[in-house]
Amino acid sequence: MAAGNRPLSPHLQVYRWQITMALSILHRMTGVGLALGLLLLTWWLVAAAGGAAYFDYVHAVMGSVIGRMVLFGFTWSLYFHLCNGIRHLVWDAGYGFEVGSMQKSGWLVLVVSVVLTLGTFLAGYGGI
Repeated sequence: MAAGNRPLSPHLQVYRWQITMALSILHRMTGVGLALGLLLLTWWLVAAAGGAAYFDYVHAVMGSVIGRMVLFGFTWSLYFHLCNGIRHLVWDAGYGFEVGSMQKSGWLVLVVSVVLTLGTFLAGYGGI
């Protein structure tokens, strides 16, 4: 078979976006985000062991507006990855493969992850 006659695999332009496709991609992205977030946790722990002055510096960086946005994204990634992982465990048990059920559970994962993230930040910063 000549190189020009090889069959082409369909790509994203062929498929219509669905919630399951978007969540699959997002699950992988949040996994990478969690790995990067562990570097922040390590930095914070090293600063705690390094002394009060360095810890105050790291605390000031993470307490800034950009630092809080990063922490918010890390927290949401954690909750999203957790909720979507539970969804995958349900699938591994053989449940939830109907199209309607997959879409509902996908939206539920998004809503629950946002609610848990907001609840965590309200509890942490709002004094709940």
